[in-house]
Amino acid sequence: MAEFWRSTALPHLEARRSCQENRCYRPHTHDSFSVGAIDAGTSVLTGPLHGTIRLEPGDVVVIPSGHVHACNPDGDRWRYQMVHLDQDWVASLARWMRASRLLDGVRVLRRPGLHQVVSALTDAICTDAAPEPIEARLAVLFAELEAASPAHLVASEADPELSARLSPVMHRLRHDESNPALSELAGMIGMTKYQLVRAMRRATGLSPLAWRQNARIIQARRMLRGGHPIAETAHALGFTDQSHFHRVFRAHVAASPGTYRG
Repeated sequence: MAEFWRSTALPHLEARRSCQENRCYRPHTHDSFSVGAIDAGTSVLTGPLHGTIRLEPGDVVVIPSGHVHACNPDGDRWRYQMVHLDQDWVASLARWMRASRLLDGVRVLRRPGLHQVVSALTDAICTDAAPEPIEARLAVLFAELEAASPAHLVASEADPELSARLSPVMHRLRHDESNPALSELAGMIGMTKYQLVRAMRRATGLSPLAWRQNARIIQARRMLRGGHPIAETAHALGFTDQSHFHRVFRAHVAASPGTYRG
């Protein structure tokens, strides 16, 4: 079961409450600043970390935009909640609150009471509260996040030069409806296909194909939030058919396109 809510007053806010019984997520990224909290059961966080981190009830995870991760249950059942916020908006708030370090990497936090602060914000979004209560809860949340010492921290290791070199490949992967061959993509920037795969993993945490699929699902979420029909979304993003779109979407979001669209 997975349920999604969006604030009508602050449309750049999205909340999720979910109960999962199986491993469901591929490594993926969000185009948002995300704060997740484990409600029950245990799970394993993988992606940017060297190895894995076992998450317990009460743990809070902060994931800035673009950081590869996957979080899947460690047992038969788990419950979690997550809030997604527009990162540019978050950055402006963070500067105002002297908390810009929150955007520097993935954090696992175990501060007493922090889980309840995340839950209060989720409640406000799920009940479609007016802007003032939501903003008040956001202020409390950012103050608590800033004060918390991370139990685990993985700082961003961006390589601007490598990202700039890969830019033509990423543009092609994002916008070409066909599935370009690795050798063709590598030739665009003077690499072998093996060098390209290694470079993409170093720069993004994903292989070229996985990065392409992830980018398409990010765009699919935007389109579905905007009210686009599922079939139109699948076609616009170059999926061969709706069943293929459903499989890829569910692997990244752990929910069907219909559930996500609402």
